[in-house]
Amino acid sequence: MLNLILLEDEAVLRHELTEFLGDCGYRVSAVADLAAFHACYAPAVHRIAIIDLGLPDGEGMVLVRALRAQGQPIGIVVFTARGATQDKVNGLGGGADYYLPKSADLDELAATLGALARRLGAPPADAPPPSTAWVLELGPRRLLPPGCGAIALSQQDVTVLHVLMAEPERIVSRQQIVQSLGEDFLTYDQRRLDTQISRLRRKAEQAAGLALPINTARNAGYRFYAEAEVRP
Repeated sequence: MLNLILLEDEAVLRHELTEFLGDCGYRVSAVADLAAFHACYAPAVHRIAIIDLGLPDGEGMVLVRALRAQGQPIGIVVFTARGATQDKVNGLGGGADYYLPKSADLDELAATLGALARRLGAPPADAPPPSTAWVLELGPRRLLPPGCGAIALSQQDVTVLHVLMAEPERIVSRQQIVQSLGEDFLTYDQRRLDTQISRLRRKAEQAAGLALPINTARNAGYRFYAEAEVRP
């Protein structure tokens, strides 16, 4: 499974792309700005970067040129709202391997990434596999996203994440989550659980610039869809 870093400042699109790319078989580190990219990007881990151009703290093409100037062996796909021919020429000339407008179908993005992945080839057989797990530490009450610093959690945060991360990829029912909180499911206000999940997503976003890998299964529950580890 190839590791990919996504730089997209628009939260809804970033979340949608993260889910889509995860379903395509990529391990995704999603960040919202240049500062978060530099904090999270690891040359030994990330093989492909998807980079937006108009960012809140700078210009994406500056990052593309910097990666190329540093000789980083990374595939770069510019994914931007700027679709004019001259923009594309500038992007490819500045170091991007591919340049796609955001109007492109996501299947085209997936095909582009597949072609780029084939060009890059597999990592060396003797290269140690990088850790891509999200780690929940129960005692210290903190969450460690892959490649980023720890996020402090409340006890309620820990309880909810524990039940989700104990069995990643499985949909955990709302009832099971509510019961883990010591609440009566029949009298529990479901909006409180939605608020709790939203707060956890916001914590990950603000502290690490990453999208918390939790999917909502409508009328069913939630699913933690990334590699996970729970430690005492």
